Amino acid sequence: MNNWFECKVSYEKADDGGMPKKVVEPYLVDALSFTEAEARIIEELRPQVSGEFMVVDIKRVRLQELFFNLNGEHYYKVKVLIDSLDDGSEKKATVQMLAQASNVREALDVIDTGMKGSLAGYEVTSVTATALVDIFPFSPETKVTRAITPEPAEQA
Repeated sequence: MNNWFECKVSYEKADDGGMPKKVVEPYLVDALSFTEAEARIIEELRPQVSGEFMVVDIKRVRLQELFFNLNGEHYYKVKVLIDSLDDGSEKKATVQMLAQASNVREALDVIDTGMKGSLAGYEVTSVTATALVDIFPFSPETKVTRAITPEPAEQA
């Protein structure tokens, strides 16, 4: 089971005109604790960010599943109701998932493709774009082994 932490990092970045601009960008890191999350985000960003940067906020994020799509440009938080049986009665559990996609429709396709092997019924109740810049799984292989290509939705 992964422990995901959203780390907000402040640093100076060149804007479209080449002028330095202070930004705060969120990243998702897989770590065992807040301390490890801070150490991991510093380690991951050190080669990518020139100049000084500071981790300004870290919060735990509860995600049931992440679905990577190597063609996706953005990350979408998807709220899903999953059917489950508890003591013989049907219940619905709300979980958060993350889908990498280029748009909302593709995010839904990524979730549908990722949930295809699931025995439980599910219903997507919301899809929200996030500001996440990148995700750093604990194992670098995670992105490759969990990467899926969505099947295009049929046009009516």
